[in-house]
Amino acid sequence: MSGGSRKNRTPITGVPYARMLGVEVERSENGWLVVLPFREANVGNARLPALHGGVVGAFLELTALVELTRQLHSAGTPKPINFSIDYLRSAGADDTFGRAEIIKHGRRIANVRVSAWQSDETKPVAAGIGNFLL
Repeated sequence: MSGGSRKNRTPITGVPYARMLGVEVERSENGWLVVLPFREANVGNARLPALHGGVVGAFLELTALVELTRQLHSAGTPKPINFSIDYLRSAGADDTFGRAEIIKHGRRIANVRVSAWQSDETKPVAAGIGNFLL
């Protein structure tokens, strides 16, 4: 399952590295979807081509932040305490989609699970889990 049309996407402009990567959000039938449109500048291995691992990691963290901000309606931005990434397969020259789920939400800390995929949501390219200070 990939995302809808580009016209339904809204760029994330409030976070400098989201703006640099070109990250967007769109509403889907399953909630919010975070989208990393393919850009040559995000390629780390030109032979495959494959997205740079740092780009994929930043995208996962941004996806978690988008979900936390959306659900918590907080005035401040949650701060990452730690974030663990599992790189599952190469992210090729295509748009990448992400979805996050808040696993545990306390008064000061939230635990978030994230998944990123390209053409098929059941075949993630990377997954992550992080703790955030609220």
